Amino acid sequence: MTEADDTYQTIEAPAEGLFKDKGSKFIGYAYPLANEEEVKQYIAELRELHPKARHYCWAYRLSPDRTVFRVNDDGEPSGSAGKPILNTLLSNNLTNILVVVVRYFGGTLLGVPGLINAYKQATQEAIHEATLVEKTVNEVYRIDFDYLQMNDVMKVMKDDNVRILNQQFDNQCSLEFMVRKALVETMVGKLEKTSGVSVRWIATV
Repeated sequence: MTEADDTYQTIEAPAEGLFKDKGSKFIGYAYPLANEEEVKQYIAELRELHPKARHYCWAYRLSPDRTVFRVNDDGEPSGSAGKPILNTLLSNNLTNILVVVVRYFGGTLLGVPGLINAYKQATQEAIHEATLVEKTVNEVYRIDFDYLQMNDVMKVMKDDNVRILNQQFDNQCSLEFMVRKALVETMVGKLEKTSGVSVRWIATV
């Protein structure tokens, strides 16, 4: 894996954008998303904030490999709302993000092409207002080793510039660390060559 393969782009903080067409208002809300449970919470907050809105359409993408996604048209014609929102996330190459577009109906039907454009533009406006950030995919490992191996282990930690999350030093020592995914193979290889060191994977974050 190269270093380019273990990065993804998302947004730093919530952002809001607005698009109007023929009296209808489309307010786009973009949120950084950690898990699917947060989706319901954000939508519930928006329903409370905009009790008189007609539709609350949304799409999200999750996971660094961008494979987890869902869309919801919330009563708009099928494919006219959630999908344009998702396609805008795709074209901006964003993941770990939720966009909800709140629609106030202005009395004039826009037709499916008009709706597709409106939901796309509201999403784009919200993204435009957001600060984009690039993040890395990281792996968390735990190593157990004898105190006599301390210098060898800490040298690898320092050379590879890893982030130590937790450490316990005694006759038998343990240490949890986080390392960028692209560097895992090299790093773990060095540790496994150090006699008396046991390496165990904990999580991907």
